[in-house]
Amino acid sequence: MKDIPKVAERFIRYAKIPTQSSEQSKKIPSTEKQFKLAHLLVKELIEIGLKDAQVDDKCVVYATIPSNLPKDLGSKVPVIGFNSHIDTSPSESDENINPQVIEYQGEDIILPKDNTVIIKQKENPQLSDYIGTRIITTDGTTLLGADDKAGVAEIITAADELIKFGSKKLHGKIKLMFSPDEEIGRGYKAVDLKKFGADFAYTVDGGEMGGLDIANFNAAEGSIEIKGYNVHPGTAYGLMKNSLRAIPEIIKLFPKEMAPETTKDLEPYYHPFMIKGNVGNVSLHFILRNFDASGLDEQIKFLDNGVKEVQSKFPDLKISINTKKSYKNMKEILDKYPYIVDIARKAIQKTGLKLIEKPIRGGTDGTRYSFMGLPTPNIFTGGFNFHSKKEFIPIIAMEKAVETILNVIYIATKRFLEEDVKN
Repeated sequence: MKDIPKVAERFIRYAKIPTQSSEQSKKIPSTEKQFKLAHLLVKELIEIGLKDAQVDDKCVVYATIPSNLPKDLGSKVPVIGFNSHIDTSPSESDENINPQVIEYQGEDIILPKDNTVIIKQKENPQLSDYIGTRIITTDGTTLLGADDKAGVAEIITAADELIKFGSKKLHGKIKLMFSPDEEIGRGYKAVDLKKFGADFAYTVDGGEMGGLDIANFNAAEGSIEIKGYNVHPGTAYGLMKNSLRAIPEIIKLFPKEMAPETTKDLEPYYHPFMIKGNVGNVSLHFILRNFDASGLDEQIKFLDNGVKEVQSKFPDLKISINTKKSYKNMKEILDKYPYIVDIARKAIQKTGLKLIEKPIRGGTDGTRYSFMGLPTPNIFTGGFNFHSKKEFIPIIAMEKAVETILNVIYIATKRFLEEDVKN
């Protein structure tokens, strides 16, 4: 496309490549199609000058921007890493994604291929901040994939600019990594943090422009299984045990006032998100979220006790629950490394943006990395309405994300060189 910044051009190209992960698959990557984008990224990274760029058999891309500091100073600056994920959510189709660039003039956005899909101002008040700028949306039939291909495009564009600056802008060694299967919570298992080789890192996987995520939900996931007995309904008298009969009571265990759609800010929630089965067997899948670790334990106990009570009402059925914790609040780790957060704060503010710092109502791979020994806050990409057909991202937000990544590098370099001089 003509007359759009390189970061937006990259993103649009990446968005068109299907990379949806799959919860049904047990392997990593969960879908082979993620390799197509991974191999393209390696090719582009090599073209911009990162000769060690490679993708491994788990679909993780690694690359290095060498330090351009004098040899006697190179060891004084920690190795900084940047990570984004290449997969998109299973929640909406990723086939035939057709991004469109519009000049936003302040109206509701009716998407062209399905005019029932409308990005409404009333539901998206942040749109008012982008009147007179260009916004990338879908055509209304798919998700967009800004989560997290925008982050991928922003990191690679920042790397490209850093290399073009040459020795004019001093920096230490920078590590880049692009990983699969974040959307299904497994991508971190594919990552080799020793191979990545960063001392600390930043995921570029956040939302609104100016956002910095340094706290997130504690999370658990699980399922409730109801086993009955199916037999031909014509001869079912005294024999059939219908698993579906217990479902209304099971649903009541998930409070309406503590659902994703009825909570905000620091409020926890219960979320039943999928049910499948028949007379003989029903399976309900759920997630639990709480910013307080002990609060999450209470939610788990509440469901355990609730299932026991439902079981007592349906003695002919076998009802069981299995819950496991999935990730923790990264604030527990990041509070030990205030300078890493401070660098990101200053990097965002240096772009002229208002810093938006609030707990994220979800999680990122950075949460996992932090508890694996690599402190990793999360920087904004600029996108909105992730995982949906109403997803959109302002181009100016992507440009500011690139600027923020570069500022992180320069601020960190200066900070650690000055600290060395003081010492």
